[in-house]
Amino acid sequence: MLSKKFVLGSSVASIVAWILIIMLVTGCASPPQVSRPVSQAPVPEKKLEQIPSHQLPRVMLLIDEKSMGTIPTAEVEALAIALLLERGVRVVDQDMVRSNIAKGQQMLKAVGDNYGAAALGLQFGADVIIMGEVVAKPSARRIAESNLRTYQAVATLRAVRTDNSSTIASTSAEDSVFALDDVSGSSKALKAAGEKALDTLIPTMLKGWVRSSATAGTPNASNHIVLTIGGMDQAWKVQKIRQTLRSMADKVQNVNQRSYTTGIAVFEFDSLIPVEELSETLVLNPPEGLRLQILEVVPGKIDLKAVASQ
Repeated sequence: MLSKKFVLGSSVASIVAWILIIMLVTGCASPPQVSRPVSQAPVPEKKLEQIPSHQLPRVMLLIDEKSMGTIPTAEVEALAIALLLERGVRVVDQDMVRSNIAKGQQMLKAVGDNYGAAALGLQFGADVIIMGEVVAKPSARRIAESNLRTYQAVATLRAVRTDNSSTIASTSAEDSVFALDDVSGSSKALKAAGEKALDTLIPTMLKGWVRSSATAGTPNASNHIVLTIGGMDQAWKVQKIRQTLRSMADKVQNVNQRSYTTGIAVFEFDSLIPVEELSETLVLNPPEGLRLQILEVVPGKIDLKAVASQ
């Protein structure tokens, strides 16, 4: 009895197997669907906005970079120069900058405000100065007791016009990478964070420069001027200059006397006329009892010397 059941079961199993084979051969059973890879649309190349070369500024870089939190480096500076040159922007020779200025904490503190940055940039013939800091540090722990660990960098940059000390662009970015050693890890992190920041800063800076330059000649536009006058050995001379500046309301606004020491008076104000016209106006129409001589006139800065009139 058992043998008959076994034979019957085997026969049924054989019949089922043959039925499945026939269905596959004749196409009754659908073969498994193979998913086709989804074709991805080509990523469009980044198009650089074309700005006429005569409208592009001359840029100076002053970026404080630290690898491992303390080691000076120039990874982002080199990257910024490459990106600026790609757009046809002229860059101040950084070797000349470093040979004339001790690139350290004292200098960076001196240009911590826009006025200091603008004055420094004017010394090197720059229209815009890009300044800020980029710092890369490793994580405290390594991953799974190996040499692999993360390195994080933070970049904070801004662009300042040197003629009026105004900020025309600013940005902040951060990024982290995995690496086996400190040198490559910090370098990759600095470049990653720096590239993010520069990709935002440079286009905004160029648009801000072109826009503000286009309005520089309009009646409502103003330029920040630092006026330095030597020969101010008596208080009445300082008073006369201050009164003269404040009486020129159609040409000068927001007059502020910054300092007066050892015969030199320094004033700050916003000029509604070009700097060369303002210097000529002061010399041709001096305060009563004084004659003014021009020592230097550059964008954002006038140096004069006061002598008693004969």
